[in-house]
Amino acid sequence: MRAKRRETLTAQGSGRVAEPYREIVEPIHVATTYERGTDGSYPGGRVYSRADNPTYDAPEALIASLEGAHAALLFASGEAAAGAFFQALMPGAVLAPRNMYWALRKWLLDFAKPRGLAVEFYDNASIDDLAAKARAVKPRGIWIETPANPTWEVTDIAAASAIAREVGAVIGIDSTVATPLLTRPIELGASIVMHSATKYLNGHSDVIAGALAAARDDALWQSIRYIRGGGGSVLGPFESWLLLRGIRTLHLRVACTCSNAMAIAQRFERHPKLSHVLYPGLASNPGHAVAARQMSGGFGGMMSLRLKAGEEAAKAFTAKLRVFKRATSLGSVESLAEHRASVEGPGTPCPADLVRLSIGIEHIDDLIGDIEEALG
Repeated sequence: MRAKRRETLTAQGSGRVAEPYREIVEPIHVATTYERGTDGSYPGGRVYSRADNPTYDAPEALIASLEGAHAALLFASGEAAAGAFFQALMPGAVLAPRNMYWALRKWLLDFAKPRGLAVEFYDNASIDDLAAKARAVKPRGIWIETPANPTWEVTDIAAASAIAREVGAVIGIDSTVATPLLTRPIELGASIVMHSATKYLNGHSDVIAGALAAARDDALWQSIRYIRGGGGSVLGPFESWLLLRGIRTLHLRVACTCSNAMAIAQRFERHPKLSHVLYPGLASNPGHAVAARQMSGGFGGMMSLRLKAGEEAAKAFTAKLRVFKRATSLGSVESLAEHRASVEGPGTPCPADLVRLSIGIEHIDDLIGDIEEALG
């Protein structure tokens, strides 16, 4: 039989039928410990659920399959997953994008940097800036987020991977927004792919989870595996089960959010009250050509609007929304909006006039109507 397409893999939760009862829905294993054999071995192949649990098997295998990866690991959050990558590189130098998930940027500066990780930031949209800094710094790792939160710059993964090979660095990529249905970073040269699985993979705002997928079983991956088990940053079995359930509709949700986002971007691209609609699917976007080359099936469900009248107008706009909910997070079935600079606080590189939108699966006319009314 030919290999299953990604839509089939997601819909069937990888398609595994559990033994011995032949359930088509994975069971939940809540045991924390496992019986030893009389000789001290573990005949069931499990030791302790801080290291792994049978409930992790199906979602990890599915994420690895979707990414074309050697293996995947679940974590208690996306932050824990990304943190494991950077901890595996300590001490040493890393490059990270100027615009990236704010909590991870803050963790790099406040926690990792004082503990031996020399962090330098590069311009997300400039492969020349990345190349110059990589050749000067000779980092152990390069972190990419594409499209990059909250301004959605696009980084050329293949070009960045070539630079990483040149300087002997490993590439880690936050592909949360793209999802494995739109971009497959390992095929473009990435070593590690990270997902805040809280977002699109789960898609229902009811699970905090993270995932890493590895191109190969090497020393870096073994170190990451040890960091997860040794540090105990594992996902609970019920959350693992919920995550797998969420992934089963991933292809439907991503297709709908991409369609809705494109329609909204095109509708408001030239609105007189907006200075910019930041969305890589627009032909006018500086990163569109790269996005079109490395993304297939759509350009994602995230965008930002910048209001000509400035910060107070942006805040007032979010206050007038009724269909969009004013909340942090992204990638779920409901549409969300927030004045992002207020969330990130002092030191943020986010423009003060920017409103971040996570586009959901609601009817497109309701979403467009809500934005139009809020803009007045």
